[in-house]
Amino acid sequence: MVMASDYKFEMGNYMSFEEFGKFKKFSMDKQTPFVMINLDSVAKKYDELRKALPQSDVYYAVKANPEIEVLKLLAEKGSFFDVAAIYEIDLVLGLGVDPSRLSFGNTIKKARDIAYAYSKGVKLFATDCESDVRNIAENAPGSRIFCRILTKGEGASWPLSRKFGCCPEMALELLTTAHRLGLKVCGVSFHVGSQQYYISQWRDALLNAKNVFDGAEKRGIKLDMINLGGGFPVRYNNPIPETAAYGAEIMEYVAEVFGNDIPKTIAEPGRYMTGESGILVTEVVQISKKTISEGSPWLYVDTGKFGGLIETIDESIRYPIYSERTGKMIPYTIAGPTCDSVDVMYEKEPYMLPEAIQEGDRLYFFSTGAYTSTYSSVCFNGFPPLKTYIL
Repeated sequence: MVMASDYKFEMGNYMSFEEFGKFKKFSMDKQTPFVMINLDSVAKKYDELRKALPQSDVYYAVKANPEIEVLKLLAEKGSFFDVAAIYEIDLVLGLGVDPSRLSFGNTIKKARDIAYAYSKGVKLFATDCESDVRNIAENAPGSRIFCRILTKGEGASWPLSRKFGCCPEMALELLTTAHRLGLKVCGVSFHVGSQQYYISQWRDALLNAKNVFDGAEKRGIKLDMINLGGGFPVRYNNPIPETAAYGAEIMEYVAEVFGNDIPKTIAEPGRYMTGESGILVTEVVQISKKTISEGSPWLYVDTGKFGGLIETIDESIRYPIYSERTGKMIPYTIAGPTCDSVDVMYEKEPYMLPEAIQEGDRLYFFSTGAYTSTYSSVCFNGFPPLKTYIL
């Protein structure tokens, strides 16, 4: 983990100063806080992943950033879509996307929502429990279904815990039940954790998936798909391998585990696809100290955990922060503007920023194109949701 004292923002790691100048000119008349999304970045990341995983269909996880312009771009490039709720189904289908390009990837869903998705033409569903399997069989008869298995999530900045998935043994039983109920059982999915730095985690998950494949084959059920999930990282404060390295190593694992009988693979990137496309612009509201003689200054900005930066919980995601001030760097505790004591982004590991920062300055949080505007609260303390602009 990069410590605050070790990390130094380098503009060249994210964009050229010329590009930043264009961004700044475009955003000068916008009232903070807001997020700017660069569609060229989204297109680039999609192309990189398609090149890295040429045999895999890419299902963009809409929840990461559901801006219409983002969805239109990806639809035009041929992307498939992972949807988490009927509202996202309506959003994507409203753009003219064929329902065959949608996967209802949320394992937690109401029976009536399954029926609604089916009525709209969605025929691919994820599951991880018996009641859901039975609801799918009843409300989406004949649909394709895959089962999500648990992973450890080690090496991920944002692990997905035990809320989703089941053990491989249970997955086999669920797929057997689904087959008996007339569903088209197609495979296994997993998610190795969001912002996953350890590519080897895909190997561990693939080995567990292979056990399910083998068990199903013994029962006369042929599985033919592996959902590799998301987890592909973006550039925050830590260095990451290139997308091509992830793709090459993951496919080597697939070949190692499945031999000559390689299943179809799909991927569900969310953060990866849009994270680096966004810059969140916020204003310094106040700078203060808690004691006269010691301690880091507190730097309060006009957005925080409730305004799009919820992934700073436990300081899990450490966004690159840029100030146009120069000179001596000192550690700051960074907090949001609301009357809630949890609205502190970085305190355990303060951020090194210029001592010359003043109230009214703008700070730029890079790589904030995913899980920011969609996480922002509706009206906590009266603050409106985080605005998004497309560059």
